[in-house]
Amino acid sequence: MSHNYSDDETKTRLNRKSLILALTVVLMWSTVATAFKLTLSLISPLQMLWIAVATSFLILFTATLLQKKFSLARQYMQESPGYFLILALLNPTLYYLILFAAYDMLPAQQAQALNYTWAVVLSIMAVPFLGQRFTLKNLISIILAYSGVIVIATQGQFLALDFKNPLGVILGLGSSVFFAGYWILNTRKPRDAVVSLLLCFGLSLPILSVLMLWQNAFTLVPWQALAGGIYIGTFEMGFAFLLWMQAMRMTDNTAQLSNLVYLSPPLSLILLATIANEPIMISTIAGLILIISGVLFQQVKHRGLKS
Repeated sequence: MSHNYSDDETKTRLNRKSLILALTVVLMWSTVATAFKLTLSLISPLQMLWIAVATSFLILFTATLLQKKFSLARQYMQESPGYFLILALLNPTLYYLILFAAYDMLPAQQAQALNYTWAVVLSIMAVPFLGQRFTLKNLISIILAYSGVIVIATQGQFLALDFKNPLGVILGLGSSVFFAGYWILNTRKPRDAVVSLLLCFGLSLPILSVLMLWQNAFTLVPWQALAGGIYIGTFEMGFAFLLWMQAMRMTDNTAQLSNLVYLSPPLSLILLATIANEPIMISTIAGLILIISGVLFQQVKHRGLKS
């Protein structure tokens, strides 16, 4: 039985499907701050990252196999081995190591909010690296976002500038630089997204394995920690990335989908309070509102540069 859809009907159906996929991913991402915090109470950030990256690699390997793209992966590695090694060092290796270290030091609500500054960092880095103009919108978004950072970092003691955990804050903000750098490189040299991710995670795994050997971290871990790492590799990384890319391919309004990501922090705060028993600070909510306002404000001007 065949269906004859008009172009408009087809577009509407695809947009609806992409919206459902994107909302599914947002729900997944809403749970990961809680998963980070619970898993980090049992194992180190490096151990958690190794399990997550190994899981994500298996998911991406399977996706590449099903899409018959291994010849493309070989071609990419022959053409640009150094490029993919740098990408792998930026994300997932350094980005997640630094982010997980921040989660280990700070309340999860603070680490998560600080991490959302990556989109503002991306707009700053786009000026020297992609030749984009620095505009008044950039400036306003930076002021909004980093005012939010100071509110979170000082836990509301804005004028006193009494930073409660400066190293944790530096790590939370530092992770955003590596993530933004990863997307800058991707934008300069666009490739097939699934194959690129496979190569990044595949190259990251031996690097992380060497670090694990150096730290004597290949030890028996509690099954809850193993389950947490697998969950993160599935729903923060591999499976979530694949669904998000599929949603982006289907839609004709990427800006609308991108903005759905900002539903994730409020949902995440609720889960942190109910599952991880982390009391939510008013300063976190206020700071998060400022950061997301800054990000959304600069997106009005920068819709061309999307993850």
